[in-house]
Amino acid sequence: MESGTLKGHIAMGTAAVIWGLMSPVSKLVMQPGEVSSASLATFRLLGAAILFWLASAFVPAETIERKDRLTLFYASLFGIIFNQMAFTVGVGFTSPADAAIITTITPVLTMILAAFVLREMITGKKIIGVCASAVGAILLISGSGARAAALPGDNNLLGDILCLASQCSVAVYFVFFKNLIGKYSPVTLMKWMFTYAVAVCLPFTFREVVSIHYSALPVQTWLGIAYVVALATFVSYICLSFAQQRLKPTAVSMYNYCQPVIASSVAVLWGMDHFGWMKTLSVLLVFTGVLLVTRTGKKAAVQEP
Repeated sequence: MESGTLKGHIAMGTAAVIWGLMSPVSKLVMQPGEVSSASLATFRLLGAAILFWLASAFVPAETIERKDRLTLFYASLFGIIFNQMAFTVGVGFTSPADAAIITTITPVLTMILAAFVLREMITGKKIIGVCASAVGAILLISGSGARAAALPGDNNLLGDILCLASQCSVAVYFVFFKNLIGKYSPVTLMKWMFTYAVAVCLPFTFREVVSIHYSALPVQTWLGIAYVVALATFVSYICLSFAQQRLKPTAVSMYNYCQPVIASSVAVLWGMDHFGWMKTLSVLLVFTGVLLVTRTGKKAAVQEP
């Protein structure tokens, strides 16, 4: 495996670990009712924008070409606004398990879009790999125990639809903006994408954000918000952008299947769960599928349009 490709897989593995814990952490932040899903999504956007602007002071300055500015705004719409807002709000209405299961559709959508747009070859191994990982992820999530009890204000159907819209959006982002992402550094890209996202979303969520009684928030809520902003957004989006410059869209999207594996593994380490034969089989299916897709991706050339 080439050095650049290996670094891309390490970056996506890091992002998958961080995102694997985001759904339960987000649910814990929103569960008391003081911080709404829209407020948490706004914290993600605003906090990440501030962090990326601070980080840009420590990297070489880049100027976005005039012809790329509108494209970058569209990338922000699909990669951040529709993706993050829909998913974060959706998790607020549904269960983390439902949200995690819905994320398994992303590699399928990405593979289909990449075949039509980038002419990325769909091979038999790739189809088997995507399906094997999807089955493994769904078995792992479904076998993780009883469904969490519904909370006041939960609307599972609405939450599931929003999470599905989020995954469709991110599949579009992976495929249609690959060339733009490879043109600029991750910090430059994310600085402007999150700035656009804040400008679009803040007018709609400002009232909810300022109505929060911040002095009454417990320490664990602040820690959860910090995790979502600093790790699940700032660090993970740097990793994502870095990986997109080195991997094909389908390979990047396959790491969605690693998230339930990470969450389940942490539960085992914390003594909250145990590995039985079903979990072992599920994990093997997930990683076998990822391996098939990533190894196939090395042989299948992408013809740029």
